[in-house]
Amino acid sequence: MLAGILIITFSLALLIYWFRYSCILILRTQAEEFVPAPESADARFSVSQVRESLKHEDELDPLRVALDRDYRVLTYLIEHAAGLELATLEDRLLMVDYWIMRRVYKLTRTLAPRQARQALVEMATVLDILVCHLGEQAGMPSEA
Repeated sequence: MLAGILIITFSLALLIYWFRYSCILILRTQAEEFVPAPESADARFSVSQVRESLKHEDELDPLRVALDRDYRVLTYLIEHAAGLELATLEDRLLMVDYWIMRRVYKLTRTLAPRQARQALVEMATVLDILVCHLGEQAGMPSEA
């Protein structure tokens, strides 16, 4: 009984470690390639403004609201636009990572504002990468 609980706990810890390591690796490699400069960013999404505001803004909730609006627009496009999809495993992992970072932000926004800010930075990076992927699928190459 105890051995089974230890195996399940250890396996779950390894799964969580693999997921975080994979997301960090994807973010590092693709952020350099896909994240556009602020002047060339898509004006329909507020991700670049949020990334700039995160450097000096003290109030984080309006930034989270803007990111969540962009996320809803992005998921709507994925679900309803013909030919737009997130087909790769990396894109799907990033969508799950965004969802998890949104929960991390909600848990840490009052007690640990530094970690909450870092969660918002990661959420913005994920959205930047996904917007660039969808832009490429729609025939609008990124200018990074």
